[in-house]
Amino acid sequence: MGEARGTQVEIEVTGIAHGGISVGRLDGRVVFVSDAIPGETVVAEVTDDSKKSFWRADTVRVLQASPHRRDHVWAEASVDRAPEDRAGGAEFGHIDSAHQRELKRQVITDSLQRMAGIDRDVVVEALPGAEDGTGWRTRVRLHVSESGVVGPYAARSHRVIPVESLPLAAAEAQVIAPLSEQFTGADHIDLVVPSVGNPFVLQGSADRKERPKAQRIVERVGDREFRLDVRGFWQVHRDAAQTLTTAVQDAVDENLFDPRAANLDLYGGVGLLAAAVGDRFGNHVRITTVESDPHATDHAAENLAEWVGANAVTGRVEHYLRGVLKDAGAAERDRLTRATVVLDPPRSGAGKQVVDQLAELSPQQLVYVACDPVALSRDLALFAGKGYDLTGLRAFDLFPNTHHVEAVATLVRR
Repeated sequence: MGEARGTQVEIEVTGIAHGGISVGRLDGRVVFVSDAIPGETVVAEVTDDSKKSFWRADTVRVLQASPHRRDHVWAEASVDRAPEDRAGGAEFGHIDSAHQRELKRQVITDSLQRMAGIDRDVVVEALPGAEDGTGWRTRVRLHVSESGVVGPYAARSHRVIPVESLPLAAAEAQVIAPLSEQFTGADHIDLVVPSVGNPFVLQGSADRKERPKAQRIVERVGDREFRLDVRGFWQVHRDAAQTLTTAVQDAVDENLFDPRAANLDLYGGVGLLAAAVGDRFGNHVRITTVESDPHATDHAAENLAEWVGANAVTGRVEHYLRGVLKDAGAAERDRLTRATVVLDPPRSGAGKQVVDQLAELSPQQLVYVACDPVALSRDLALFAGKGYDLTGLRAFDLFPNTHHVEAVATLVRR
């Protein structure tokens, strides 16, 4: 072990793995290769040979290129650069946009089959914007090196790479990005481009003991406005909030929806998806949104004020559900079994505890918004074991030129 690291090997790349890494084999050993495309033959430098079962490697030269290869949309991340000097965050930027979506489709369908035993195809739908997948990020985090240089991290590293461009960023963020400036007393810089008002450049420090003073911004989705903290969570693609609003509205089976039930919006943030449900079914909808960030919950209460039956609760989802299971009387239990639950968990997924709790509450249907196909598939397998069937699935390319993909799944109680 350790003898292969740093050596260059020729590899035929045959597939794509979760995480945006291509897969090949060398003398029977699996090799995960960055910056390659299935179907290519590349020369790759081994970066990790610590495991017996697989190695990791970076493409340094393409011998036989895929017809889907293009010049990288971000010059500072191109295969022409030494791997350690490539900017991270655009790992699919060398692949034409349509084929990026095809690879993401393959990852979703493979994850569903392997982890949940579900054979189901899906189309990864493009969002509005540039055909090459640039100019969509309304939130960009840049890091600051010890010497004050600003830039993204190198791929799979905490090394700051100086860059002259940010092609995935919205034009407004590109204009204000302080790429040539030196910073002291900060370890990162956030660029925030709200849909209403001026963009922001925000300094941040990991050593900061107190949360920075809250500053409110407004995001507009259709005719509706949402208030939130300038540093709070919001969908990054400028069209993502509208896309997910419409997708969640479409995913709810109206024949199973009861506006008077104890409907839930879990991991609800500032109330975007709760509002989507309310806008579809009317201001008499009863829905509780649950979020662990108290600042977001405060904003959710304001953003959902027009719905008399809306309620915003601060707390971890598993703690909230535990309390409901413990304290709900017969009438509330009945409202829960008639409920629709929307959940948008973090990348790690909802997990067994939350799935078990939801299954015990036994709602009519769930709409699961997922940013990780493996976590989604794992949770779908758990839900299937609790009597819930996958009845609808859509996928969206919310993160062009990266491996990330968003999915919206509908599950119905048998």
